[in-house]
Amino acid sequence: MPQPYESEQPLPGGFVSDAVLAGGTVRKPPPRDPEFVRGLLRHFEEHGWDGAPRFLGTDDRGREVLGFVDGVVPWRPNDEPPSIRSERGLAAVARLVRRFHDLTAGTELAGRHEVVCHNDLSPRNTVYRETGGRLFPVAFIDWDIAGPGERIHDVAHVCWQYVGLGPGVADAAAAGRLVRVIADAYGLADRSALIDTVLWWQDRCWRGIEAAAGAGEPAMVRLRELGTVDVVRAAHDWTRDHRDLLRSAVGARD
Repeated sequence: MPQPYESEQPLPGGFVSDAVLAGGTVRKPPPRDPEFVRGLLRHFEEHGWDGAPRFLGTDDRGREVLGFVDGVVPWRPNDEPPSIRSERGLAAVARLVRRFHDLTAGTELAGRHEVVCHNDLSPRNTVYRETGGRLFPVAFIDWDIAGPGERIHDVAHVCWQYVGLGPGVADAAAAGRLVRVIADAYGLADRSALIDTVLWWQDRCWRGIEAAAGAGEPAMVRLRELGTVDVVRAAHDWTRDHRDLLRSAVGARD
């Protein structure tokens, strides 16, 4: 069992789980389905994939103990280096997603579904390292809500979160081209449902936060108080209004 440490440093950017850095490891409350997530992280380790933290056990407080992935996590959107949302940066994210999808395809973890999905891919859950003066993604963190799913689910979430689809987009056509960069780099063959899946995520997200906050879940109450519901609803409305343009840009065909 990993030993406790007197000195613990809170890790910034955690809206849902309280993660701390202690003795070179990350300590955080266990996910809802700890055995699944632990099995997934072990699967990655067994296949030599360094794109996720290593599960090291639990401590005397019942917290998950994970290996610390060194790098930069851009948890403040306003301070993001431009390279993160550049075409090269987005393509690198898409290829990293494709890698772990391929590692889980056809496994017991995926079950009847295509792959195991992370289900919360975003820059704030991505570790970047500098290469040639630019930041490139090397790993994804916070696998707490990972589960069996379809490839397009994670790809759509990447399009929403990394391109930033919503009212903050200055040029919808340019955003559409970035969505296509992601789909191309991932190798997504059927794109007919990609934008509709983005809309599905956005609708599911704000409704889920609202429902959980109404049920009194502290983390969701905090998110609602921060205005997240309104932000996501606005993103959904923007994506809906630009749906045809985005579908055309990504090369979607019914």
